[in-house]
Order: sequence, then structure tokens, then C-alpha cells
Amino acid sequence: MVEKKEINKKEELIGEVKEIEKKSEKSKIPFLDLANKEISVEVLKEIPEEAATFYGFVPISKHDNVLEVGMIDPEDLKAKDALRFIVRSSGLESKIHLIDQIGLKNVLKQYRNFRGEVKKALKELEVELEKREKIKSTREVREKTQTIAAEAPITKIVAVILRQAIEGKASDIHIEPSSEKTKVRFRVDGILLTSLLLPKEVHASVISRIKILSDLKIDETRIPQDGRFNTLVGSRKIDFRVSTFPTSGGEKVVLRVLDPASGLDDFLKLGVEEHNIKILEKAIRQPFGMILISGPTGSGKTTTLYTILSKLNDDKVNIVSLEDPVEYYIEGVSQSQIRPEIEYTFASGLRHVLRQDPDIIMVGEIRDEETATLAIHAALTGHILLSTIHTNNAVGVIPRLVDMKISSFLLPTSLNLAVAQRLTRKLCPDCRKEVPAPKQESDIIEQELNTLDLEQKKNFPWQKPFKVYRPVGCKKCGNKGTKGRIALFEILEMTPELEEIINKGISEIEINKEAARQGMITMRQDGISKVLKGLISFEEMMRVVEE
Repeated sequence: MVEKKEINKKEELIGEVKEIEKKSEKSKIPFLDLANKEISVEVLKEIPEEAATFYGFVPISKHDNVLEVGMIDPEDLKAKDALRFIVRSSGLESKIHLIDQIGLKNVLKQYRNFRGEVKKALKELEVELEKREKIKSTREVREKTQTIAAEAPITKIVAVILRQAIEGKASDIHIEPSSEKTKVRFRVDGILLTSLLLPKEVHASVISRIKILSDLKIDETRIPQDGRFNTLVGSRKIDFRVSTFPTSGGEKVVLRVLDPASGLDDFLKLGVEEHNIKILEKAIRQPFGMILISGPTGSGKTTTLYTILSKLNDDKVNIVSLEDPVEYYIEGVSQSQIRPEIEYTFASGLRHVLRQDPDIIMVGEIRDEETATLAIHAALTGHILLSTIHTNNAVGVIPRLVDMKISSFLLPTSLNLAVAQRLTRKLCPDCRKEVPAPKQESDIIEQELNTLDLEQKKNFPWQKPFKVYRPVGCKKCGNKGTKGRIALFEILEMTPELEEIINKGISEIEINKEAARQGMITMRQDGISKVLKGLISFEEMMRVVEE
């Protein structure tokens, strides 16, 4: 009986092989055996699991711009149309192989994406949630919430969220309650994207797990709390800064993802061009004086300050910082977080810092007259002082300090450098597309470049007709067309000519003339340089400089 079954199976297999051979011969599409083929996770992401299951096709490999795909039935018109839509959306071309059901099933088993892991963890959680229904008192609920949150299912959900954020290079994670679901969103390259929807029943447990990691009060849900924790990813330690916030639907949590190794020692990675690097490095070699970074919230000012600190960090100097909050921990720097609720502010902290025998001081932000006055005093008494200030451009730093009641005659001897910056989304280098610049864009580029002197033009890729780049989208950038961010800069130096203008009476028109005389590359010009080099799109540059 067993032998008969085995014979029948062999006959079925032989029949399937012959059928496949006929299909291959008829369609002139080669057969590929995927029975034991391992497909990389990156390749699997090219075709959604739902589409692969429904239409019977799976990704096999990707080389250059070609995605190799295995199909059960290459003559299926609906499947062909669906595949055509998917690969064109990714800017790819497809190469078809014929596969059998065994190969298809093998590849479908390999789909283990983010949502799949979370769904599995949620199933494991169902048993735990049933326990909660039996608990009556409020105190018991709190205790049980803490216990459940520490157990495997919730721990796994939180771990998957954190890992996905790190792998996706997210800067922030938002976990927020809604009327029916808990929404998880990642901020990638400055844009929030919904990544996951969880059942509302697990919201309290997920929040509790994050509170446990951050050493926050689990039973305090009425007021905001701040904390932080870290985790190892490979050999890198990633920090998470945590902020909870009570809402009408429950607590919302935002986690800032902080990678201490992400470009804190390289001006080029930030987007500082060679011309400006020379100016920056000259300024940080000065024995005293202020370097002020300006720009709106979220423009990367703090990252620039940390990069400068990393360059200055040395056993021979004492570096002290006042921050709100401390973002990256830097070995060798005494970092202190201000606490306005107990009257430990930038101003009061700066008074104490000056008693700590510092060589270099970093103040998170100059917000008021008192902090500005103390910062000027520190710079005049032999300290390097780094800080941020809110202005629209580098030229506006000087009038802003005067608005804060700083005597103008103190500025030439205390201010070394005023830097302004904005963050832009970088084009994905793997899929960006070079195109001739349209006339309107070409005219704007030429107009800006014509204002440069011969020395400045050496730093620009001047070649007509101008070429610009457009975003396309591929698997490496998640089909966004952009990957990472880079800053646009403009840097104004203190010079004898600028000192004379300040002493005569501050005029932004005259300061702008001096900026042009000293060869300052404006933010728009810096943006055009990056457009011509293919780092950013023209539209992105215009969006940022016109904000």
C-alpha cells in the first residue's frame, strides 16, 4: 500500500515536470527551480507578500535595475499587469522565470516582514490579555500591567518597533492612541510615515514597557514625563530619548532615536562645502570668541554644534555644556541638562559653568537678554562659546543680539562666526535621474551663479547646459526617491570691515554688502551647488530656502 502511494507521488511529480516543460517550451521562458532557493529580505521587499500570494509571482534577485521574478503562469494577463505596475512604480524592469508550486511555497515561507513579526507577537499576547479581564481593583490593574508589559509578547512588539526604526534610519518614533487603534509612525528624512497599526487593547502595555525601559513612573499617566534608555545594535549603542504626553485617548509617547556615531565628526557629511570648512576650522582654532548657529527648529543646529565639539574635544581642554535636553553623550565633555522647573536655566547654569574653569562652553540656545549677556561676557574673558540662536539667516544674527540689549561695540571682539543652516532631503544616489534643467530652473541657477566672483565660481560645477536630478524611487530608499538629509549653510565671518560697519551703526544692507565682499556663499547658492552635484533636487532646494 505504501509502495503504491510512493509510485503515485512519483507519477504526479513526473506529470508536473512534463507540464512545466510544456509551459516553458510554449512561452519560451526558462524554468527556475526555487525549491531550496534562499531569497534576501531586501529582494522580498520589492513585491508585497499579498501580491505574491494572490498572483503567484515572487521576486528572486535584483541586479542593477532589473528585478528577476518567478511566475507560476506567465500567460496570466492579470498577473502580468500587476507585476508591470509594481516594477514600474519602483523604476525597475523585470525578467521573468517560470516556477512551480513547490518553489512558490518555499519563497512565500520566507516572507517575514515587520508586520508579520508583530502579528505573531500579538497572537502570543491574547492569552495574557485574558488574564487582565479577571483583575478587579485599580491597584491590581497597575501591578498586572507592569507584569504583562515585561513579558515576552509586549517585549517583542517594542523590540520590533525599535529595530525597524533603527534599520529604517528614523529620527523619531511616535506611538499614539486613536479611537480604534494604536498608531506607530516613524519620522524618516523629516517626514512622518505610518508604519504600523496595533489593537488599542495593547496600548497601555506598550507604553508601560517603554516606561520600564526609561525608568519612568508606570502608574503616572496624568502628567508628561521625560526619560531615556539605550540598546545595542550590532556593536553600536543607540540612545532613545523618551517623552510621554497625556491625551484624551490615552498617553502618547515620542522616542527620539540618537545614534552617537552618525556623522558627529565630519563636516562634509553634514553638508559643509570645502570653502566653508576652511572658515569653520579657522574659527574653532581661535583662543576665544563665539560661534553662533542659527536656523529654525529641526534644522540640525544641535548636530552641527556636537560636530564642532567633537573636533575640539581633547584631554588638554575642559569642555562644559548646558543642554535642553542632552541629546548625544560625548566622552570627555561635562554635559548638564537645564531644569527650568527648579530655576536651573541656561542663564543660571552659565554662571555656575564659569566657576568650573572651562576652556570651551556650549550653551544649547541663547533665548533671552540675560543668557546673551553672560555668553558675551564668557567670550570676552577668554572662552570659546558655542550656541544657537533663532534668526532667518547669518546676517540676522548681529541685529538679533542687539535686540537682546547687547551693546553693539561688544560684538566685534566677542563674535567670531555667524552660521545659518537648513536641512534638505538628499536624493537617493541609487535611483536619482539626471535631466536637462528646464528653462525656468536654468535661469534661476545662472542668475545666482552670475553674482559669484571668479574665486567663488571655482567651488561650483559650472557647465552649461545645466543638468539637474529628479527623485525616482527604489528599494534602497523605500521608493521615496530621497535617502537621508543634508544641510545648506551660509557663514559670515567677523572682519575689520564688518567691525567698522557695526561701530558706525548696524545696517543689514551694509552687512549684506560686506558678506558679499568677503565671499560668503549664501544659502541659496550653497543649495544650487548641491543641486548641480546631484545631492538634492531643485524643488527641494527652493522649498527650503523660501521657508
